[in-house]
Amino acid sequence: MKFTVEQNKGTEIVTDLFVIGLFKGDSQPGGCFADMDQALDGVLSRFLEEEWTQGSKKAEVIYTLGQLPAKRVMVVNGGEKDEFDLSKARELFGYVTKEALKLKVKKVTYCLSSFASHDDEEQASLAHALAEASVLASYRFDTYKTREEDAQPSVEHVSVCVLEGREEVEQGLKTGQIYAEGTCMARDLVNTPGNYLTPSKLAEKAVEIASKHGFEYDILDRDQMEELGMGALLAVAQGSDQPPKMIVIKYQGKEKWEDVLAFVGKGLTFDTGGISLKPSKDMHEMKMDMGGAAAVLGAMEVIGRLKPKCNVLAVIPSTENMPSGRALKPGDVITSYDGKTIEVRNTDAEGRLILADGIAYAKTLGADYIVDLATLTGAILIALGDCTTGAVSNDEELMIDVLEAATEAGELVWRLPSYEPYKKMVRSSDVADLNNAPGRLAGSITAGLFLGEFAGDTPWVHLDIAGTAWSSREDELTRKGGTGVMVRTLATLAERFAE
Repeated sequence: MKFTVEQNKGTEIVTDLFVIGLFKGDSQPGGCFADMDQALDGVLSRFLEEEWTQGSKKAEVIYTLGQLPAKRVMVVNGGEKDEFDLSKARELFGYVTKEALKLKVKKVTYCLSSFASHDDEEQASLAHALAEASVLASYRFDTYKTREEDAQPSVEHVSVCVLEGREEVEQGLKTGQIYAEGTCMARDLVNTPGNYLTPSKLAEKAVEIASKHGFEYDILDRDQMEELGMGALLAVAQGSDQPPKMIVIKYQGKEKWEDVLAFVGKGLTFDTGGISLKPSKDMHEMKMDMGGAAAVLGAMEVIGRLKPKCNVLAVIPSTENMPSGRALKPGDVITSYDGKTIEVRNTDAEGRLILADGIAYAKTLGADYIVDLATLTGAILIALGDCTTGAVSNDEELMIDVLEAATEAGELVWRLPSYEPYKKMVRSSDVADLNNAPGRLAGSITAGLFLGEFAGDTPWVHLDIAGTAWSSREDELTRKGGTGVMVRTLATLAERFAE
């Protein structure tokens, strides 16, 4: 998708669809409204007279019939001006994009100042949201479709009409596009079937990203992991014919390797539950169990293109979880990379096992701050539904940084408690240091705190994206399937570390 800025009057711009925002109680809209209204013989003013913005209709399309270079004008209902923030802007721009796809238009032009004041910073932020929404709403995953009739229309060009602040708006569009394209990369990975995305293929994708941006990388194979003693990851992997991988990427944006922000992503490319087998219904969706890894790789793509002045370490433990004669069994005791022993009560609680080695390994590579991401527990869906990511942390400052980054990115995160009684549940095994599945009570909290045992004193935040990495319905910015959740939050967090 191409993004441009046009410093012309709206009445002079050639486009398939010209978009103007109207807000409740706004009797004299600014931007392109007056000139466009005059060219259309007062048609736009009728929306104000009829108090159209107080209704529930989101948009109206007017065919200009040659009165303007634009073929159509879309009047968009922004609602209350005081309540119009960047999250609502993304949703509104996503809605416009999906309507444009239905109309099969190739070029969409926005009068940006009709949605914001002439403040350069506000317009730049709105341009960022516009580019994000345009790309995200246009996303589709049709890699494996072969019929021509399945081909979908696309918006090829989005332009923004502004009278001043061009450089700031251009930068906003560029950054928003990069954030969205990183998110779409993560969506592609999550949507790819498990027979096409094995741990080895995931490692190849990581190498591709690292090579493109000049990052250091290392891919540990089974023999190297055995030598290092990564018993938790290897225990999960022993039931699969696919070899496990420990994927490492380093981005050094500072002169010295210090103040290192580590992203650790769960890379379970397919999860059957192992011996503790999942029900067959909807098991096909468990190709999404590497959503944490996808978010980390999507964020590294964004970081590689924006190059913030910070140090970022990406660690992705990757395997399948399969039942076989070699598979990990309930009751087994395994030894993790950092020496802690774990009693396996449930082999379907495997994500915390591979992340245990990933988090501990990140510390040996110099991580000063750790954020792990995982489609970890079904319990998080019960607690928070499918719209909010759950968080557990051992550090107030880092938790606040993550929450602020998520708010800026427009992604919802809620912090869960981490009181001592929950920690005792994780340590409740009679035969080992830790219990990987102490029961249904507080399942998301205990899963997160299990990981906290391996973070130790290192500032750490765990993000459980089991409810948000996959969508069973469409909305303004997503389709069914992988959402690419937390890519934008991680990228925003990295940029905040560069401040």
